[in-house]
Amino acid sequence: MLLAVNIGNSNIRFAVFKNDSEVITWTINSKPARTEYEFFAKFSNMYKPFGINKEDITDIVIGSVVPPLTMNVKIALKKIHGFKPMIVDRDTPGGIIQYSKQMGTDLYANAVAAHHLGYEGKKIVIDFGTALTFLAIDEVGEVTGVIIAPGINTALNSLVGETAQLPEIELKAPATVLGRDTVTCMQSGMVFGYLSMIEGMIDRINNELGAECTVISTGGLGGIYKPLTDKIQFDDRLHTIKGLKLLYDLNKDSYNKC
Repeated sequence: MLLAVNIGNSNIRFAVFKNDSEVITWTINSKPARTEYEFFAKFSNMYKPFGINKEDITDIVIGSVVPPLTMNVKIALKKIHGFKPMIVDRDTPGGIIQYSKQMGTDLYANAVAAHHLGYEGKKIVIDFGTALTFLAIDEVGEVTGVIIAPGINTALNSLVGETAQLPEIELKAPATVLGRDTVTCMQSGMVFGYLSMIEGMIDRINNELGAECTVISTGGLGGIYKPLTDKIQFDDRLHTIKGLKLLYDLNKDSYNKC
């Protein structure tokens, strides 16, 4: 089985691919930062609740946007499994044409998945992470551009943290756009306000590219926003992880795990 690890600013997501259709996933917090020994202790028994033996893991791929954690996670997993995980990034061959020397591994994995997973035409991948990102990619696999905005939870945490009387809220759509109390007022702003921005960005990208792009959302909050709009055709919270798996599959024959 392949273990794919996506190290993000807020969470580390693990996905064990038992086969192409059965995937077991879980997350842990990225913060506070941990040493390789702390990760070793934390990872050593993480498979048992899911009925997986560590011996079942034959391959590991890691994608990361948090460089201080990358090597600590890699070393811990190597100690547990006895072989080297593959670390992938924007320079890993993936059949993608992109010119940025700054593209994060998550964006690159999103592009790889969008290109190889059978979506038609030009695509937009919206990633609801710590940052809210929009990645556009054309039919031949060329990344035509990226947009980065504050993530929804990032903005909400800032709003609550910087105000004296605004409470923490459940992120869900209220019954009406105009709120009648503090909670529904905030829910409207965070859900319908961001939805308006998302729909507007999709329209602007479509106009700029001269096409009606296929739109894929991913990340933990995609499932909240997709039912509220017809501009997002697909929601796949494992889209980025699938991109990491594709990068491993495309490069495993030239990788030495020893």
